This record gives sequence, C-alpha cells and structure tokens, in this order.
Amino acid sequence: MSGVTGHARALSAAAAVALMAWTGAAAGAAGAAPAAAPAVAPLKIGIIGAGHIGGTLASLWVKAGHEVLVSSRHPGQLAGLVRSLEPAARAGTPREAALFGNVVLISVPYGALPQIGRDLKAELSGKIVLDTGNPYPQRDGDMAVQARRQGTGVSSAEFLPGVRLVRAFNAINSGDLASQAHRSGERIAIPLAGDDSQALEVAQRLVRDAGFEPVVVGPLARAREFDVGTAVYTRLMTAAQLRQALGLKRAR
Repeated sequence: MSGVTGHARALSAAAAVALMAWTGAAAGAAGAAPAAAPAVAPLKIGIIGAGHIGGTLASLWVKAGHEVLVSSRHPGQLAGLVRSLEPAARAGTPREAALFGNVVLISVPYGALPQIGRDLKAELSGKIVLDTGNPYPQRDGDMAVQARRQGTGVSSAEFLPGVRLVRAFNAINSGDLASQAHRSGERIAIPLAGDDSQALEVAQRLVRDAGFEPVVVGPLARAREFDVGTAVYTRLMTAAQLRQALGLKRAR
C-alpha cells in the first residue's frame, strides 16, 4: 500500500466516523431520558475550485459552522477569501482539499473533471463528492457533447470513479446562490441526484445549511432532468414548484 493510498484510506475511515456521529446521534439516544438534542457535528469540507459557486458555498458553510479548505492551482490567490472566513477556512492545493474533507465539493469547468478524477483518484476514493459542473461544448469540447447526450450524472460518475457522487448546486446561477440564501418565506429549491443514500443525506444537510431547500430527484441517471437546457435549469423555484415541474411526489 502506498503512503498516499494509506493516508487516503485512514482519512476516509475518519470521515465515516465523523459522519456517523451526526447521522446516528438520534438512534444512540433511543430509550434515554428526555434531554437536549445533541449538537450536530460540523463537517470538514474540501472545495476544489473556489470560483463563484465554490467561493460562495465556502462562505455560506463557514457561517453554518463548518470548516473548509478552499483550493486552487495557485492557493495564494485565495488569500482574500480565506481572510474573510478565518479561522474556519484555509487555502491549499486540490490534493490537500481532497485529503482534508469529510465531504468534497468539486466546482470546476466540466472539461477539467476527467483530469481531477485521474490525479486525485486515491485521495477521493470512498468520499462523498458534490459535483456542480455543467458541460458546455464551446468551452469544454467534444467531451461536453457526450456528457450532455448521456446526462451529467452518468458522465460525472465515469470521470470520478470510486466516489460517492451527488449532483448538486449545478442548476443555480452564482448570483442567485449568493442573493437567495436564507431568504425569508419559502426557500429556493436545489435539486439533487445520487445513488448513495448516505451521500444524499449529507448533501441535503449541506443544502439546508447553505440556506436552501433540497429536493432529491432520484439516482444519478435522473440528474439529466435538471441539466443545462431543461425547463428547471437556473429557474428559481420553491420545493413544491420544483417537484411539480419534475413530476415528483410530495416529500413525506
């Protein structure tokens, strides 16, 4: 076993423990005398790509109590963002972000996704990964044409093998992400798709912590229902409106 692989697996085990601490807290208290609800443990979130979406989510999640490591090929360029979020944020390389996070957000131009999957395969293995990218042929080339044809949920899973993938935050503009977070009244809905139930639970928590309402559309194959060009893409809708538009049953 290489040092990198061993390190990644150790961190993956630690991440599982941290995630179980908040998903299983209620079950552990069954039968006990009434008491205050246990505090939900904050998450460590690695962010690969601290542009408009990644940077905005970093800020929203830090305000919700999480710890983030924002990354870029040039971490020094993130000094201003990190200073605004200290002490719960720091900057690093994409590899450091992948190792750091219980959860990893990937928010990069879609054409960069295959390279990230190759370069960080060991570090991302077994991790919950939220993918926000959208394929644009004029920017990303032929791979974007194929990704749109088969749907981004299926394509992203091919580019990021071994991760617990959730499509999230791809169907909202960065300006709306910043301005509509925690708005009064009914929150704006964020559609999600994934094949891993626990990954979807974590994604729903992070959507709520960012100030929005999660709507699970279904498995990764259904992520195409909120891809670029669909009727719901970048439309500001409440959860009820989004479910109606996609023909989903009401949440239980």
